[in-house]
Amino acid sequence: MKILVFVKQVPDTDDVQLDPKTGNLRRDGVKSMMNPMDANAIEAALQLKEKHGGSVVVVTMGLPMATEVQKKALGMGCDEAFLLSDRPFGGADTLATSYTLAKAAEKIGDFDLLLFGRLATDGDTAQTGPAVAAQLGIPQISLASSIEVRDGWVYCDRDLGDRVQRVRAKLPAVVTVNGGINKPRYATPINIMRAQKKPRTTWTAADLGCDMTKIGTPGSPSSTKKVFEPEKRNTDTQYLTGSPDEMAKALADLLEAEHLL
Repeated sequence: MKILVFVKQVPDTDDVQLDPKTGNLRRDGVKSMMNPMDANAIEAALQLKEKHGGSVVVVTMGLPMATEVQKKALGMGCDEAFLLSDRPFGGADTLATSYTLAKAAEKIGDFDLLLFGRLATDGDTAQTGPAVAAQLGIPQISLASSIEVRDGWVYCDRDLGDRVQRVRAKLPAVVTVNGGINKPRYATPINIMRAQKKPRTTWTAADLGCDMTKIGTPGSPSSTKKVFEPEKRNTDTQYLTGSPDEMAKALADLLEAEHLL
């Protein structure tokens, strides 16, 4: 079984800067990490490989520094890594991103299962995985809290909050996983050493045979009209002491003084 896992490098901080012209995050000089739910997708892929055999291939789209998350993926146990890095990919929304990732999947070929984290912390759209399935014309399951593969089908529990839905899809298929599906393993020293010898490839838009009108900013129908950072305010905190009745009375007095009661 051949599993492709799509991972993203995201800022490892809440203090991010925005480009007022493009509306995109400024990633230069910002410490980055692997998107947390993508690590869950890698763990799910590795568990399936251990059970059924095959290979796990990690795919990343981003700047050259995104190789750092690929090193982590290879150290966890993935077999091969592909980086999609080219200036024309920049500024892509989820539609343009899904087109590029689908082109990479087609070029890699012979896949059985495509795994994504449910969402990325720097976008929170949860659109990319399902959009890749649409680009490839294959089934997709989202919100997976479990994954099993047997007899050419993938079976998943979908966590819908107030209930769990059991579904299946014919392979090849796309599955997006929730953060609670597993606990990602750490990269072991031996796997980190082995990762140095594992194949890593970088592809450009030309390598993928992309239609240049469907990638990056030209291929992104959504655009940001205005971007601004919320005003940072310092607030004074007052702690109440005493019995519950005394604190309740003090709180009521404070609210009344502020004309909130």
